[in-house]
Amino acid sequence: QVQLVESGGGLVQAGGSLRLSCAASGRTFRNYAMGWFRQAPGKEREFVAAFSRLGQGTYYADSVKGRFTISRDNAKNTLYLQMNSLKPEDTAIYYCAATGGSSSRSSNEYDYWGQGTQVTVSS
Repeated sequence: QVQLVESGGGLVQAGGSLRLSCAASGRTFRNYAMGWFRQAPGKEREFVAAFSRLGQGTYYADSVKGRFTISRDNAKNTLYLQMNSLKPEDTAIYYCAATGGSSSRSSNEYDYWGQGTQVTVSS
């Protein structure tokens, strides 16, 4: 079992920045590929970014590429999402997720999920 707790969400004006954190506990954090997903009201959950288990690479949705940066600190068991140049369309609940398999853009591949943190971007 892996427990995930997100933090760092809030209200920000368009063009601003936020950094989300996801604290992991339970199994060895470094053994898991990690991802960030988001869900806006009335929409399906969508992929945002992922970080491979063995550090081979990071992956981003086209909509956030160049603005968001995913990172992880295995010593602190924490995943981060630095979000810059935020837009109103980035408004959503952001979830972190973990998988013992390969990093993936599909939410179906993830085994563990946090409770989410709300990000609201005003225009």
